[in-house]
Amino acid sequence: MNFLHLKIFYEKYKFHLLVWSLYIVYEVFILGLTTNRFREPGAYLLVYIVNILTFYTYGFLLKKILKTGSNALKILKVTLLITVIIFAYVVSTFLLIILFEKISLIKTNPARSFDRELILSCVYRSILFIGYSTGYVYIIKSFQDQKKVEALERLNLITQLEKQALENDLVQSQNNYLRSQINPHFLFNTLNFIYNDARKKAPMAADAIMNLAEMMRYALKRPEASEMVPLSEEIEQIEHLINLHKLRTANTINLELEVTGDLFGLRFPPLILLTLVENIFKHGNVSHSTQPALIKIVYEKDNLHISTINMINDNKGKQTESHHVGIENIGKRLNNFYGNDYVFRYYKDPLNRYITEIEVTVINPMARLNR
Repeated sequence: MNFLHLKIFYEKYKFHLLVWSLYIVYEVFILGLTTNRFREPGAYLLVYIVNILTFYTYGFLLKKILKTGSNALKILKVTLLITVIIFAYVVSTFLLIILFEKISLIKTNPARSFDRELILSCVYRSILFIGYSTGYVYIIKSFQDQKKVEALERLNLITQLEKQALENDLVQSQNNYLRSQINPHFLFNTLNFIYNDARKKAPMAADAIMNLAEMMRYALKRPEASEMVPLSEEIEQIEHLINLHKLRTANTINLELEVTGDLFGLRFPPLILLTLVENIFKHGNVSHSTQPALIKIVYEKDNLHISTINMINDNKGKQTESHHVGIENIGKRLNNFYGNDYVFRYYKDPLNRYITEIEVTVINPMARLNR
C-alpha cells in the first residue's frame, strides 16, 4: 500500500521532483566544482528544507490572496505576506542550524551568531525563492486562465452549433407545419367536394363522408393526451361514430345515447368516452332487438356519472382479452388525471350484459355563467 502511495505521489509531482533535482544538482555540484567550494551534506539539507518550504508556503498563500479582494487589498496582503515569509525564513534557518548542530548533522561552530551576515544571507535567499514561487504561481495561473478561455470558447462553439441546430429544426418544423396545414386543408376540401356531389345522388354516403370528415378534423386538432378537452366535443365524436356505424349497417344498430345536465364548459380527459363506445361496437352485441346498448352521461351537482351497458357478443369469443386492454388503459388515464378521487367499475351482470361505470367529482368553472 505504501508503494502504491509513493507511485501516486510520484506520478502527481514528478515534474516538481525533476525540476528540484536539476536545481539542486546545479547548485551543489556544478557551482561547487566551478568555485571549488563544497559544504557538508547537513548544510545542504538545511538550506533546501527551508528553501522548498518557503517556495511552496508562499506559493500556496499567494494563490489564496489572488482569488479574493480588491487590487489594493491584494497588494497590501502580498506585501505583508512577503514580510512574514522573510522573517520566518531567517528565524527558521537559525533554529534549524542550532538543531542540526545538536544532532550532529553539521559541525558545531562556537563563533556562529545571529549576526548581520546571516540575516542578509537569509533575506537574499528568501527573496530569491519568493521570486521563484511568484513566477511559478503566475505561470500556473496563466495556464489555468488559458484553459478557462479554451473551455469558454468550446462552450461558445457548442452553444452556436446547438443554436444553429435549433434554428434548422425550427425551419424544418415550420415547413412540416405548413405541409400539415396544406394536406388536411386539401383533404377536407376534397371531402367537402365529394359530400356536395354525393348529397343528391347518395344521401347515405354523403352523411358517412360528413361524419368521417368531422371525426378526422377533431383528431387533427386534438390536444396532448395530458390535457383535458370539452366533454361536449367528445360527445359529438361519439355521435359521429354512432352515425357511421348506423350507415354501415343500414341502421340495424340498437344503441341509445342519453345526456343529462348542462355540460357547457365542462372538461374531461380525452379518448375515455371514445374508448368505451369503440369497445361496445367491437365486443358487444349492438343489434339485440330487446336489449339496446346504452351510453348514459349525467352531470348533476358537480358529480359526473358515465355508464355504458351492452349485451355481450358471445360469438366474438377470444376478442374479450383485448376488451380488457382498453378498460385497463381507461383506468390508468383516470388515475393520471384524478389520482384516487374517482370510481371506475366494470363487470358482467346475470343478464349477460357488460357494464362500465365512471363516477368523478368535476367542478365546472363555467357553472355560474350557465345560470
